[in-house]
Amino acid sequence: MPPGKQGVKVPPLPPPKSNNKPLLPPLTAPKPLSPTSPTFTPTHTSPEHPHHNGVHGPPSSSLRSPVSIEAVEEDGEAGLDGGLEVGSMVEVNDPPLFGVIHWIGRISGVGEPVAGIELDQDLSAGTDGSYLGGTPDSPPPETPVNQVERCNSIAFAEWGSERVEDNSPPVEGEEAVELYEGWKRGIQGHLNSCYLDATLFSLFSCCSSADWVLFWPSDPDSDSSLAQDLLRCEIVNPLRRYGYVCASKTMALRRLLEAANSNMGFTNQEKDPEEFLNKLFQLLQVEPLLKIRSMTQQPQEGHLYQLFPPTLPPSPTSPLLVSPIGSPIPLAPPSPSRMRVASVQTLLESSFLHAGLKFVEAPSCLLLLMPRFGKDFKMFDAILPTLSLDITDLLDDTLRQCSICQAVAEWECLQCYEDPDITPGRLKQYCSTCNTQVHSHRKRASHHPVDVSVPGGPWTGPLLSARQRMSLFAVTCIETSHYVSFVKHGPLPTDWMFFDSMADREGEQNGFNIPHVRACPEVGRFLSLSEQELSRVDPASIRESARRLLCDSYMCLYHSPDLSLYK
Repeated sequence: MPPGKQGVKVPPLPPPKSNNKPLLPPLTAPKPLSPTSPTFTPTHTSPEHPHHNGVHGPPSSSLRSPVSIEAVEEDGEAGLDGGLEVGSMVEVNDPPLFGVIHWIGRISGVGEPVAGIELDQDLSAGTDGSYLGGTPDSPPPETPVNQVERCNSIAFAEWGSERVEDNSPPVEGEEAVELYEGWKRGIQGHLNSCYLDATLFSLFSCCSSADWVLFWPSDPDSDSSLAQDLLRCEIVNPLRRYGYVCASKTMALRRLLEAANSNMGFTNQEKDPEEFLNKLFQLLQVEPLLKIRSMTQQPQEGHLYQLFPPTLPPSPTSPLLVSPIGSPIPLAPPSPSRMRVASVQTLLESSFLHAGLKFVEAPSCLLLLMPRFGKDFKMFDAILPTLSLDITDLLDDTLRQCSICQAVAEWECLQCYEDPDITPGRLKQYCSTCNTQVHSHRKRASHHPVDVSVPGGPWTGPLLSARQRMSLFAVTCIETSHYVSFVKHGPLPTDWMFFDSMADREGEQNGFNIPHVRACPEVGRFLSLSEQELSRVDPASIRESARRLLCDSYMCLYHSPDLSLYK
């Protein structure tokens, strides 16, 4: 252990039971101390123990082991001088094991106090919760019991997090940096939870556009209501109030997801944000975020949209031979070996145009999955998250502007999208006059423009309506099966921070993860570049934070603050 590093031992949470019996309600968390961080300087994860979506040792079933208790009240309930109680996370010595206390009391014929602990590892000396054929003092079902031997009374509550009932809106700017930046900040990762940690931090830490799912009407006695209460009061509100959520809270949510989805491995297996969000929204029984229709089908509903690559990649010989005035990044001359780059704007327009899709209504929150083939192969060297996403021309039954004269558009042409003579890679829509002129050329005689709906027509003269835009508020990234997130916490171009729920680890297999949040204003310089400018940036000049954002993006999250007010 490096000099000056505090030797705080905190046990991991136990994985779920391996049987198929109904799951118990979420355990009562230990009473936390002050949510302020302990003073220590974590070391970085060593190369011998790389990130693998939180896997630092093989998961095992929940079994039992002895534990010693310092004091027990006369009625057998938890009342420990060392601060331990039912729900406390403890370390058991000889050998060192970790678990959560489920029951404390006395057993007939045994003079010493007895505790039942759910462990995170198999133990041959463990029990199934019974003693001499019976159940002592009626502990909860499936609760293990064994005779007290020895225990380390450690301040585990230091790593707990409080329940917050009051609605807590997100903070931004310098206030967000003060709240989140540092070690033991964000959401603590545990046992392959990074897919969930990064997604929830992206959605809720600094943005309220998804808050409607926290208040969606539900049956008070349903699993939906239980999950909603847990998400709102145990995760989102504490995160925004104190800047930290312990892994026991997210584990409770994972158990609910697993129970609702017939043991799909949500408590211990690798998942991805897409699967997690779909199952979470199904559990919460909320209205779909997106309503999209094609020209031949009824509107379809969903929560996320998968982007597809454009049919024509950008040409390496495109213009811009010199760096534009004011470019924040030195640009190299075009070369055949430069990076393959696509912007989210281009990917979204291309995906919708080639599939014949339109938004039935403007979404308040738009979650876009980047094009990838598996975890290793990526379609592009870099994807540029568009800061302001224009969806005006992707909306159904709305006024659209002619690409040439700015009058109301009545026609749209897929073949013109790829025409190298008319700004390739851009949506092309025309008024009736311009459509006739453009397609009178012999090179476009084979094009097949289609008419678009014009609400409230006929219209004459130029169209002066405002564009419908959505703002980027977070990016979730993946590298070697590990998810992290970048979150925009204010209006300035440099207002970005980076979150990793497993940035460091205390101990080895029996250790625990330490989450970390840090400001990363440098990524703002790259996000200000155009698609063409970014393709000419020397990859070797891109530092770690910007490289992860541009080259490892998995999901880009957009919102419309104005529309969110009506959701």
